[in-house]
Amino acid sequence: MLGLSLKEISTSLKKGQVSPTEVCQRCLAFIKTAKCLNAYITVTEETALKQAKEADKRYRRGQPLGHLDGVPIAVKDNFSTAGIETTCASKMLKGYIPPYNATVVQKLMDHGAVLMGKTNLDEFAMGSGSTDSIFGPVRNPWSYSRHYRKKLVPSHDPETEDSNWLVTGGSSGGSAAAVSSGTCYAALGSDTGGSTRNPAAHCGVVGLKPTYGLLSRHGLIPLVNSMDVPGILTRSVDDAAIVLGVLAGHDPKDSTTVQDQFQSFDLPEEIDVSKLCIGIPREYHASGLSRETVALWSRAADLFEAAGAKVIEVSLPHTAYSIVCYHVLCNSEVASNMARFDGLEYGHRCEIDYSTEALYAASRREGFNDVVRGRILSGNYFLLKENYEKYFIKAQKVRRLITNDFVQVFSSGVDMLLTPTTLSDAAPYLEFIKEDNRTRSAQEDIFTQSVNMAGLPAVTVPAALSDRGLPLGLQFIGRAFCEQQLLTAAKWLEQQVQFPEILLEGDLGGLLTDYTPKQQLYKTHPVS
Repeated sequence: MLGLSLKEISTSLKKGQVSPTEVCQRCLAFIKTAKCLNAYITVTEETALKQAKEADKRYRRGQPLGHLDGVPIAVKDNFSTAGIETTCASKMLKGYIPPYNATVVQKLMDHGAVLMGKTNLDEFAMGSGSTDSIFGPVRNPWSYSRHYRKKLVPSHDPETEDSNWLVTGGSSGGSAAAVSSGTCYAALGSDTGGSTRNPAAHCGVVGLKPTYGLLSRHGLIPLVNSMDVPGILTRSVDDAAIVLGVLAGHDPKDSTTVQDQFQSFDLPEEIDVSKLCIGIPREYHASGLSRETVALWSRAADLFEAAGAKVIEVSLPHTAYSIVCYHVLCNSEVASNMARFDGLEYGHRCEIDYSTEALYAASRREGFNDVVRGRILSGNYFLLKENYEKYFIKAQKVRRLITNDFVQVFSSGVDMLLTPTTLSDAAPYLEFIKEDNRTRSAQEDIFTQSVNMAGLPAVTVPAALSDRGLPLGLQFIGRAFCEQQLLTAAKWLEQQVQFPEILLEGDLGGLLTDYTPKQQLYKTHPVS
């Protein structure tokens, strides 16, 4: 049951093979077993069981609300949830309980989804490893997989051995770990520069970043308003399409959502890619790209070409300026958005009371970590009157050039781009923290952030295991509002590579003894 996809568990529920309460109890038990992953900040056990019992009644009446009715899901802890603590993994919001649900959360509830809890993240989603949370870092479930463990060289240093686990990527690492480990069947993340796709690639799950404006941002605590998009993490491309169909569409509470009504779609089982034109951006052969990732990228392109698709090299000439441009714009909007957290109306308040100004400054100093404070400071520097033209306005002009690069490529007849998602597989925690947050973000988001600046859809699909037995993902970048075509191509690749199920060992694998993987495991890349 824990190894099934959302689509499969939904079918089992409709056939009466299992009840929503049974599924919910099983997932709750595994959340406790997998506590060492630190994927959840809040586990909403009472709420989940209540929602599951309501789903039981609907199924007994033969009136399920749809594919998500009775299906356990998780939500990143930067989405507002009515009556449930929403912290953004920060001391600033610890204890904050919103009075309303984010629109995307409400849509999930309206379709009968069962909320298992709120997932861990980098503080205020500012990071690429899910290591900068006041609740501690998230551990990648593949740290405890049979694939990785049998190739791991044991350490004789107990302290090093205990920290030899892998990061999930960030900032939606908790959501990715929750889906990957089997504690839920889908999860919401947020994606500002790759924060859904990055951890999805490292945790071996599907991560979808929809077109900007297709999903409502109402209730998503903002990081960068012009780039933030609710993201979807699932175990299969079909599942991502199902969740997208529930969440997409206009929201009167978010003026940036599109007015056109969204038509949900089912992806075909038999897929013909012979009419597609796939672009390979030459600028994405970046410094630091691992040999394994390059080889996988090349083999995937060969698969499309062998199936009749046209695969051509394309150029996105302003890619070299993209990461710098992203950081200027990101930090500028962060500085503006974080101004609302002042310790006066809600959030952490220090004990200093001799002046409002002192209260304001001390509350922010105590409430934010070094990463958040650093981004606020640099953002305010970029927005100073004497720097505004030199940094912020210039970055906006470069953003337009980056967007035009994509427009020109897609106008030339290219349907979508095929790129790596990350430079390599997941890094061990001790290795990851050797670099500062800004350096790591520049490395991890190199293939993902330009999509956010252009407002385009993108999806990452797990495509192979590295030599260390860890997931490697490939990214598809599509034309605006062409999610159906994008996900169809992604599903085709998913069918070709047959990525293996994760096999957990030790205590984490205890609840999986009744589950036989559907796919035969392989030791190396499946697309050779």
